Amino acid sequence: MTANTADGKEIYNTERHYHTQATDCRTNKMLYGAQVKTQYIRDTALQPYETKAETFEIFLPEGVRTVDVTVSLRYEINKPDNFIEIAKVSRTVSLDR
Repeated sequence: MTANTADGKEIYNTERHYHTQATDCRTNKMLYGAQVKTQYIRDTALQPYETKAETFEIFLPEGVRTVDVTVSLRYEINKPDNFIEIAKVSRTVSLDR
């Protein structure tokens, strides 16, 4: 998710990852692979037809009242550079009523 001012300056950028998280019984380090005996400790994966609500707090610089927010949902295949974009939404958000 990114937020830009009206002149295009990026003021906020963050990523969230949704997947199962596995570890072994000896450490709390995340592990994957057939060679490691693991157990799932947490599952943040997105399930089919499940609604997930997220909250982002963006602290705006002095004098900025309007930002352009872009949110992208991507499926990453093996590497972060190799992905399929599932959805992308852009909105202009204003503090003025």
